[in-house]
Amino acid sequence: MIHRRFFWKPLAALLVTVTWVHTTQAGDWPQILGPNRNGHAENEKLMDKWPEDGPKQVWRRDLGSGYAGPAVEDGVVYLFHRQSSSELLDAVDLKTGERKWTCDMAASYRASVNPDDGPRCTPVVTDDSVIVFGAAGQLRSINKETGKLRWEVDLARQFGAQDGYFGFGSTPIVYDKLVLTNVGGRDNAAVVAVTLKDGEFAWRAGNDAASYASPTMAKIADRPYAVFVTRFQTILLDPFTGRILYGFPFGQRGPTVNAATPLVSGNKLFVTASYGVGAKLVELEKTQFKPIWENDDTLSSQYNTPVIVGDYLYGIHGREDLGRAELRCVELATGKVMWSEVGPGTSHLIYADGKLIAVTHDGVAILFKPDPKKFEEISRFQAGKDIVRALPALSGGMLLVRETGQRGGPVRCYQVGAK
Repeated sequence: MIHRRFFWKPLAALLVTVTWVHTTQAGDWPQILGPNRNGHAENEKLMDKWPEDGPKQVWRRDLGSGYAGPAVEDGVVYLFHRQSSSELLDAVDLKTGERKWTCDMAASYRASVNPDDGPRCTPVVTDDSVIVFGAAGQLRSINKETGKLRWEVDLARQFGAQDGYFGFGSTPIVYDKLVLTNVGGRDNAAVVAVTLKDGEFAWRAGNDAASYASPTMAKIADRPYAVFVTRFQTILLDPFTGRILYGFPFGQRGPTVNAATPLVSGNKLFVTASYGVGAKLVELEKTQFKPIWENDDTLSSQYNTPVIVGDYLYGIHGREDLGRAELRCVELATGKVMWSEVGPGTSHLIYADGKLIAVTHDGVAILFKPDPKKFEEISRFQAGKDIVRALPALSGGMLLVRETGQRGGPVRCYQVGAK
């Protein structure tokens, strides 16, 4: 058992985002929502507009079930899916789609509310391994070069966690030499940390069930903090020790979920959910949070994470299952809705090269300008032929879109970068 401790010093109120756990190359997309878990693709150069018949499809590859988005590093795409009784991690070439290796792992999740039985969590690529978190709660580390399984920990069984409505679906975060996971276990195991090297237990913290929101990192006075949205709370904790700095209620009982990743901007933290929970912006101070605005009619997102561009949020307000979802631009500081566009509906967003890409639930990719005055579409094309719930990825000028039908579906790679 590993415990890590350090001495505390006074905290200042300055908060900035924390960079990723290891050095990434230009254009890498090594985890959910990109290098910094904020939907921003770094050092990408996009076409000014797409051809009338859409960008070139470079390759496609059939996958099994699941909603895990692609992760990309150093020209290799990591795809996590399920076929029969196996959860599979495929490593494929970004330029050709050719398989380099596959890691085959036992799958045990039984679908309930949603018939899809595949993994939900995007792979996390580190210096020498790939971390995956399966739908039944098994955390695993795979050698990035060989595809061999290094270690596995059944977090659900070990900590008595329930798999919720849709299985486990909060992508872990790696910081320093630890893997932090939203487990929702019993006896102070809402969040559990294990060592990246061998999966040994490090610490546990918090009493709450798991959510589907993936954690992010922030920094206060040069000290890192992990930000977790659990079933009913938002908490900031020390990634080395699990000590909770503070938190606030966020969530609602009943058939609800928290699924959007929290966003940090300067000294502000934004969280959002549907089901009557709403959106909330707070200022993070030394020992407490300061509410700025909160409501349920500005930007209440069911599972799509908004993107912050400058002083504005671009994101989805509403729910897919009710057929009422709008793309919106919202002033971050005030919560003022600048404009709403009904057309795109439920969509995942990526920001790159001064432009935004929305990939809709129906598989349409839309290129538009991040303008707070109006919605201005540049181009669109049909990127997916079936339902798209997995988060897309953008790396090296390639847009990766995964669709999932009743029996899985392909991931498609499109050349959207400027030549």
